[in-house]
Amino acid sequence: MTQLLMQKTTFLKSPLNYIGGKYKILSQILPLFPKQNDIFVDLFCGGCNVGMNIGQDSIIQASHIICNDNLIYLIELYRFLQENQADTILNEIRNIILKYDLNLQNTQGYNNLRNAYNIKKSPMLLFVLIAFSFNHQIRFNNRHCFNNPFGKNRSSFNSAMRENLLQFLDAIQNKPIQFLSLDFKEALDSASLTKQSFVYADPPYLITQGTYNDGKRGFSGWNEKLEKTLLESLKFLDSQGIKFALSNVLTHKGIHNEILDKWIRANGYIVHTIHTHYTNSNYQAKYRDKSQTVEVLVTNYQPLITREDTNAFYW
Repeated sequence: MTQLLMQKTTFLKSPLNYIGGKYKILSQILPLFPKQNDIFVDLFCGGCNVGMNIGQDSIIQASHIICNDNLIYLIELYRFLQENQADTILNEIRNIILKYDLNLQNTQGYNNLRNAYNIKKSPMLLFVLIAFSFNHQIRFNNRHCFNNPFGKNRSSFNSAMRENLLQFLDAIQNKPIQFLSLDFKEALDSASLTKQSFVYADPPYLITQGTYNDGKRGFSGWNEKLEKTLLESLKFLDSQGIKFALSNVLTHKGIHNEILDKWIRANGYIVHTIHTHYTNSNYQAKYRDKSQTVEVLVTNYQPLITREDTNAFYW
């Protein structure tokens, strides 16, 4: 029955096309979450693909949704989008595109926009920058200046991004979503969690090197100390009877995350391996090949579904 529900569900997609986002695997991870929650925390929300799909017609319900990310400029953008009407936002996007003569070819126009944003730090300038930037990536240098290059012949504010934006606006303006920009420990401490709360953590991945998940973007990088601190924080939630789910990678290009593996085994947590290749290949055989990336969802509870009800599988 759950499997049929997943086939019919249409998920909302972030307008940011955030690389490393979880949109493509929502059908695998959302069925593994508790269905009813008083507080749902998306601890490293990034493009907000998870948080925006909680509540209303979603299979996951929550009275209060917290979307947190340490990238303050991203959270300022979300707050602006949450507080302004769609027509106002679309008009501002249109005016910015016209002012800087943005198109698929105009590198100088993009660079002028980037310079303007780095002076003003206007949320809508940032949104348009992301729309036209290379691979829609969000990158800042150590001086907190946006430094991602132009996505020439590839990136723009197209019709698909416009439609995703409108759906996103409807979601964040009509759901009980609170946006925070805190260190993950501060976010957890401020959330007033109960045994009916749920925390989803999708941190930068320790053993991968992608620019989208190195945790830097002009802010703090991700390292073994932070990995251990997060795992300790999740273990504390477990001791308080609070459910959590952790997205991470156990193996990548022959490298194994020993810190994560030992933590999982020491605490008896459940590992759900996520299918990241959408073909009819034999996944179990594929994941025995240690050169492959093994993406997982770790939970401190047994989901109320069976292996047959979802595309994820356990070990």
